[in-house]
Parts: sequence; C-alpha cells; structure tokens
Amino acid sequence: MAIDYNKRQPAPEPAPQQPPAAGNVSLSKVTLTKSAPTVSLTKGAGGSGTLRVNLNWNSRPAGQQPAKGFLKRLTAAATPGIDLDLGCLYEFSDGSKGVVQALGNSFQASAYGQSPVIRLDGDDRSGTNAGGENMFVDLSQLEAIRRILVFALIYQGTPNWAEAAGVVTLFPTAGPEIEVRLDETDPSAPICAIALLENVGGQLQVRREVRYIHGAQDVLDQAYGFGLNWRPGRK
Repeated sequence: MAIDYNKRQPAPEPAPQQPPAAGNVSLSKVTLTKSAPTVSLTKGAGGSGTLRVNLNWNSRPAGQQPAKGFLKRLTAAATPGIDLDLGCLYEFSDGSKGVVQALGNSFQASAYGQSPVIRLDGDDRSGTNAGGENMFVDLSQLEAIRRILVFALIYQGTPNWAEAAGVVTLFPTAGPEIEVRLDETDPSAPICAIALLENVGGQLQVRREVRYIHGAQDVLDQAYGFGLNWRPGRK
C-alpha cells in the first residue's frame, strides 16, 4: 500500500493551560504590613455605614496563668494581667479635636452637634472578653472626619507587647476585613499608635502605623500634631 506523504496530518491540540497558582491572598482579610501599609475604602467597598474597629489581645501571657478551682480568684488578684485600652485621637473638618478613650470616661465624639461620629463600646479590663474592645465610626458622616489616630494603651501591667500579641481588625460593612498586627515590640513604651484613618478626597484611607510611644497620650499627641490640652484622668 502506497503512503501519501503530501497528505497533511491534523495538528495536535494544544494542552489546556493550567491557571496560575494562587498566592497568599485572602478574599476575606487584608493585612497591612510595612511593605503594603495602606488601603482605601470607597462607598462600594466598605466606605459607608458603620466601621467597627476591634482590639483583641492575650491578657495572660505564658507563666501568668492563674490557678484553677477555688484558688483562681486569689491568684488572679495576686497576678494581674495585661490591661490594654483601645482609644483614638480625632480631628474633625470643623476644626474640633479630642480623644475617645475609657480614661476620663470619654466614650464618644460628635461633630456639628449631631449623633456621635466615634463611639467606644466599653472597657474590657480583664482582656478575657472574646469580643475584645470595639470602637465604631459612623461613615455616613465621613465629611465630618479629617483624621482619626487609633491607638492602644497598656493601662495595667508591664509593657509586654510581644506576649500581649495585640491585633486590631477593622470590619467594614462590605469587603474584606483589615488587620493590623502589633508585631513589633518596645518593652519601654506604654502606648502604640496603630492606624491612621484619613478622609482623602471623600474616601477613607487606612494606614498602618505600629509606632511605639515613650510617654502618655500627650506625647502621642505631640508626635502627630493634634495640639490638645491634657490633664490627668482616671477610669
């Protein structure tokens, strides 16, 4: 049988291309880092409604766990844990400035005499509350906001940021959560500036800070230029 070498054979079909491997990406969470410190919230991506800012931490580092049973209350009193407080310095577009924190019972701030723009839900002194401490920012009043500096203060206990393992998570009404981990430490600093929220062209920009402050709230104020008048306060 003769073979016709001029007859063209059908070309083999190309192998199906495999989709590229996914990197370390989460559709439910964005972690701000030194190399990627900012994210913007537009109206369609969590830039409206109420933004919840949550602080959680480990109040009982290793070696400080109280005994169980009937000795628990006695040992807990003898070995107090780490008490972190969530707070913020704020500046509104009308020029008003202030602080929202448990110290001094300054739990909310309003602009233009309207409902609160910023509200702190309470003070978790034990650190055992699974919900941590929460601050709420009303983004329906975004035009009233110029900037908000979120900070954490070690109110009680040795400044042990490493073992406290604090993390602040922002929960927009839509889109992924925004996480800022206190993954750098300074054992001589009682305050950490965590994140700066700014109104940039009608969008809320969130920028990671994680900057440790040697001093009280007045020193934090000086570092960021809010220009407030400070006096001693207590819970």
